Amino acid sequence: MVQNLFEYSFQPERKVKNLPAPLLAGLGRIDTLLRETAPAYPIEKIAKIDVAILRLAIYELLFEKKEPPKVIIDEAIELGKELGGEGSPAFINGVLGTLFKKTTDG
Repeated sequence: MVQNLFEYSFQPERKVKNLPAPLLAGLGRIDTLLRETAPAYPIEKIAKIDVAILRLAIYELLFEKKEPPKVIIDEAIELGKELGGEGSPAFINGVLGTLFKKTTDG
């Protein structure tokens, strides 16, 4: 699904296969949360693969809720190690950790 979200980053107007309708419907809210959680990093400046990983993880954390948050965050970090740049895992961990604390504390 990360690959499909990555593709979506380049062509959002084009219908992307294999993306759940709830995820597509929630992208506006997901991107708002991403902007609020990492205000120093505009989405347009973040590596597109990191945005795809973060979008999927935020969707799974806040909308789908099928797995425990720790599992979702750990999987996102692993995807960052595998697919992203050198700083991707730490960035993804920071954003998702902040978002998780923010949504569970307040």
